[in-house]
Amino acid sequence: MTEHESTIDLNPAADEIIDDSMAVDDAPAVKRKGRGFASTAESRVSNKYDSYDRMDEDSTVQVSTNAQRSVEGWIVVVTGVHEEADEEAVTEKFAEYGEIKNLHLNLDRRTGYVKGYALIEYETYKEAKTAIDSANNTQFYEQTIHVDFTFVRPPEGSGRQPDRRDSRRRQRSASPGKRW
Repeated sequence: MTEHESTIDLNPAADEIIDDSMAVDDAPAVKRKGRGFASTAESRVSNKYDSYDRMDEDSTVQVSTNAQRSVEGWIVVVTGVHEEADEEAVTEKFAEYGEIKNLHLNLDRRTGYVKGYALIEYETYKEAKTAIDSANNTQFYEQTIHVDFTFVRPPEGSGRQPDRRDSRRRQRSASPGKRW
């Protein structure tokens, strides 16, 4: 270094930092498994869902059907849409039942025509239900359209229905002899 150059310590406090994690305790090491390292089962259960966002339900309307709200709103599916219908015509037909948040009109890549269905999203259950009740089984571009909720909860107590393969599995497990 020359006589005009000098060294400058940019972080003088860094030399004085003491790392507490490096300190040695007299307590024995504890082996922990899994996520979170909760000490008791009760604390794990009580905090299980605390870190997740909760979806606000539409508290003004009691939903009596099996309709289920999507993350952003109430989505209805319109089937039987004429292949030459356009987004503007569908919007015009369904805007009278409430404010449309989103509309999706799927087109066939090969022909460029509508595939025959539309997805319409409303903010509230009341708007979606009004659209379903008013527009279901009506004429649109000289075709009858059908309107219903897109997401529907299964009825209570209904699980996966057994199919043909399930009966074969039970037969195999029941017979101790020949294995297929």
